[in-house]
Amino acid sequence: AVFLRKKITLLRAFSLLIGSMVGSGIFISPKGVLKNSGSVGFSLVVWFACGLLSMFGALSYAELGTRITKSGGHYIYILETLGPLPSFLFLWAEFFAIRPANSAVVSLAFGRYMLEPFFAPCAAPVPAVKLVSLLGYYMVLTLNSWSVTWSARLQTALSIVKLLALALIIVPGMMLLAEGHTENFQDAFDKQSLVLDKLPLAFYAGMFAYSGWFQTSFVREELVRPERNIPLAVIVSVITVIVGYMLTNVSYYTVLGTQDVLASPAVAVSFVQRAFKSLISVVPVLVALSCFGTMNGGIFTFSRTLFVASREGQWPPLFSMIHIRRHTPLPAVMLMFPLVTAMVCIGDIYHLMNFFSFSRWLFIGLATLGLIVHRYRHPELHSSFKVPLFVPVSFTIICLFTVAMSFYSDPVNISIGCTMVLSGFPVYYLVIHRQMTNRCRSPFYYLTHKLQLLLEVVQQEIKTY
Repeated sequence: AVFLRKKITLLRAFSLLIGSMVGSGIFISPKGVLKNSGSVGFSLVVWFACGLLSMFGALSYAELGTRITKSGGHYIYILETLGPLPSFLFLWAEFFAIRPANSAVVSLAFGRYMLEPFFAPCAAPVPAVKLVSLLGYYMVLTLNSWSVTWSARLQTALSIVKLLALALIIVPGMMLLAEGHTENFQDAFDKQSLVLDKLPLAFYAGMFAYSGWFQTSFVREELVRPERNIPLAVIVSVITVIVGYMLTNVSYYTVLGTQDVLASPAVAVSFVQRAFKSLISVVPVLVALSCFGTMNGGIFTFSRTLFVASREGQWPPLFSMIHIRRHTPLPAVMLMFPLVTAMVCIGDIYHLMNFFSFSRWLFIGLATLGLIVHRYRHPELHSSFKVPLFVPVSFTIICLFTVAMSFYSDPVNISIGCTMVLSGFPVYYLVIHRQMTNRCRSPFYYLTHKLQLLLEVVQQEIKTY
């Protein structure tokens, strides 16, 4: 039978989470957090608050993963709790804005760090960065099309590389701090530089670095013993990343002053240039490999969202098909290719980050709101993992408040993101709602059939959820 096998063990689930969280964020976001928080002390508070908020979200998603047994992450949780319209709006925004922008940010960070040793002390040429970024993305795309097992093995190996990269930053910083180098922490909480309406952008940058704690929810049907492994993997991985990120930021500020961080296009490289010149060619490569792992995790999980959405009738049927020999969702994996290519070619990292963060946190907040709704509607349902009610309530309120505040912080990019979400309304009522009501055959039936023959893919033969 052709279906997605259960190949994600506890170790692979842990690697998927670590590999998705520890990526480009901790190496590029410190600049964005510091710029929008105003001082070293407030930026560290933002980093810890983002970690705590991520833990609340991760615990809420762990409960959703034990209540709702389908893959698909945010999409399936919103569909099952709030209905088909908000779930389609998420899918629309995710496909056309959130995911390609996120993938472009990580790809550009990969290209920048990969080329840094060859051009230091000068900045790498922008065309060269974009070319290497695209090559890295295409390599991950090919691997995910070829084998689920090898994608998971790569993720495990790169997770070890990511933790090694963090250790190479943390250890020298802690050594200097122990020797008494605390001058960069003088007047750490300078209230004069704090601008409250910029704090949502600081949170966006910090939450971008932590984003990935929800990845196991996308592959729920492929997890071994999900009722046990989802909560366990989530709790251990998020605590590990919080500790690692706090120590990494303290190390950055021990070695680099605020002006150095703000002026650096690649904070980790500037850190190594100052602390360990002998490692100047090693750390950028480790950082690039960690970005490579984040790209791999992103493609691996988002393809499952398209796969499930197609199976639920809200996306073209071709994308719920699986390769007959490779047992990978090949059409869903390949679909992001053109949009990510376009965003890498025309995009800038920090503008892209604000652009997609609005939509992402809006729908994550709606998903945890869905958990509260699901509890109210189904009090008889006993979940194997249950969090206190204040956890999803707090997370939902903070997410939606931050989204609302961001309109004051960056109205242009946020308005573009909002317009992208709202543009899904007419598409839903003209295409999706009508098709689901009339059960009519897709007008692209014959094109789908030809592509099915070309790609050697078929519908899933048995349901594993």
